[in-house]
Amino acid sequence: MNLTPTQLLAAFAVALVVLWVWRASARRARRAADAARAGARLLSLTGRVVAGAVLLTAVQWMAFTYPGAPWLLRAAALGLPALVTSYTLTKALTVTAVDVRRETRRGGRR
Repeated sequence: MNLTPTQLLAAFAVALVVLWVWRASARRARRAADAARAGARLLSLTGRVVAGAVLLTAVQWMAFTYPGAPWLLRAAALGLPALVTSYTLTKALTVTAVDVRRETRRGGRR
């Protein structure tokens, strides 16, 4: 089997195009996975905040509508949820990690 220089060049060009398409699709898949992960984190946090708010509201509603509830129960129904909410908001709004890509020395991307 004898290959001409033109056939070798064409095979090399095809291999180069296949490699380029493979790398481009890997980058695209990584970007999509990063975006999905960020969206899932936000949705998870939103769900936990809403569930916590519903639970706290239910406890407060029961404490204040119960006839003859002592003042300590009513103070606890307002104070403890305020502490939990404060902790949750502080944790949610505190930046614990920053996802930054490092750039090469020449200023471009890898």
